[in-house]
Amino acid sequence: MKIIEFKGCNTVYAKEQPEYLNLPSHRKKDGTVISCWGLSFWERFKILRTGKMFLSVLTFNKPLQPLKMSVDNLVEEKE
Repeated sequence: MKIIEFKGCNTVYAKEQPEYLNLPSHRKKDGTVISCWGLSFWERFKILRTGKMFLSVLTFNKPLQPLKMSVDNLVEEKE
């Protein structure tokens, strides 16, 4: 998977942190952060075949924040 900059991006996380990839995102007024990810042909094929996708979150042993995955562009929702 790769991170995709998309229409509506208004911030970039980890911009000054070379140990991480930049994360272009849209940050809503309520604190919701939306990012876009592109899948390779083989990743799309594997999801089509298995119907599964895994999410890994680095919590650094802090409480887990609520997460939501979607195939829809959530930036287009009314803020």
